[in-house]
Amino acid sequence: MSAAITGKTSKRKVTEPRTNWKRLRSLTDKQIRAGLRRDPDVHPTDEAFWAKAKLVMPRSKKTVTMRLDADLLDWFRGNQGYQTRINAILRAYMNAQVQHR
Repeated sequence: MSAAITGKTSKRKVTEPRTNWKRLRSLTDKQIRAGLRRDPDVHPTDEAFWAKAKLVMPRSKKTVTMRLDADLLDWFRGNQGYQTRINAILRAYMNAQVQHR
């Protein structure tokens, strides 16, 4: 086996972690619960929520090779998660076609 590096390397800039783990570990349970109550993005769950909850497994993915215009691919690659966005766009197109049949 060769020790040479193969494939492409990430061009993302490495940034310093933004989580202050020392501060986080020092919080009490009471402080954590108070912070959760203040966070508008947190939606508490109760027994009724979990009674209706369903396990949804992610769909499997297949690797494909396709030829795309360079400018199109560059545009998508301009942001992180471009493969997920391409997948979502193709799925929306597929769903629109299925509804028209």
